[in-house]
Amino acid sequence: MKVVITGASGLLGRALVKEFKEKGFTVFGFVKSRVSEGLLSVDLLDGDAVRSQLTRLAPDVIVHSAACRFPNQVDGDPDNARRVNVQSTGLIASLAAELKSHLVYISTDYVFDGENPPFKSDSPTNPINLYGQTKRDGEVETLKHCPGAMVLRVPVLYGPLEYLAESAVTVLLGCLLEPPQGGSTVSDREVRCPSHVQDIASVCRQLVEKRCQNEAGVSGIYQWSGQEALTKYGMVREMAALFRLPVQHVRPSRVPPPDGVPRPLDCRMDTARLQELGVAANTPFQQGVYECLLPWVEKHRAGKAAGE
Repeated sequence: MKVVITGASGLLGRALVKEFKEKGFTVFGFVKSRVSEGLLSVDLLDGDAVRSQLTRLAPDVIVHSAACRFPNQVDGDPDNARRVNVQSTGLIASLAAELKSHLVYISTDYVFDGENPPFKSDSPTNPINLYGQTKRDGEVETLKHCPGAMVLRVPVLYGPLEYLAESAVTVLLGCLLEPPQGGSTVSDREVRCPSHVQDIASVCRQLVEKRCQNEAGVSGIYQWSGQEALTKYGMVREMAALFRLPVQHVRPSRVPPPDGVPRPLDCRMDTARLQELGVAANTPFQQGVYECLLPWVEKHRAGKAAGE
């Protein structure tokens, strides 16, 4: 089977490419600029190019993971975020319907307001920031233009990195490796259930396979996340314990930043729909984050030793 993965050079996209290739799919990745073997340069805002490539490839499956995903960046360029997260999604959904491709749209727990969790797949959405709004609108576009599509909501992600700030989880290591003078403050307010990208890729692939086995019974909105509920400060403490790093200089804060993009307080999601299908993948947070961050900690320690 042929699968097209958008955003294939990103944190999740790389894991999706790896997962589908290892399970025998023929994979084509769409990227905007970072072209390499097996990846095609396709600007998702160029409708003609998207139509041409998808029509030429005629994929059995499309996994639409490309997005403007950092809330601060979305607020900084809202028009571009709407074009990427909403407009391009509508086009891809329309083409998936035309080509009779199975479509998975990757969404987010930020479609919820964070009040009264856990949220079920059919709970009312009420995003409190623009990122969540554009992803919720992307869900609407997906199911409007391709009613048989699958929406997969996921939480904050981490995994094998190209740079520490590639994930809102792993960037937290910086306050332990390079503590600023006077210490630092990390939020101990918003609760998250971080997921390893390989788990999400596995869940996505399993969902596609279930869909191929039972097309009529597998569609609509699904949700997956890690099992540990942690604040950012909680994640920092886990990292400090794993790598035996000092953490006394990091202060927890339960006060929202006065000028930051609002974040929902607790977006824990109910994953029952996937579990009922027999779909699951869980990497314990300590194991996953240790494996992802160990090379960065070792590099930092080697650099310090060389400097001494």
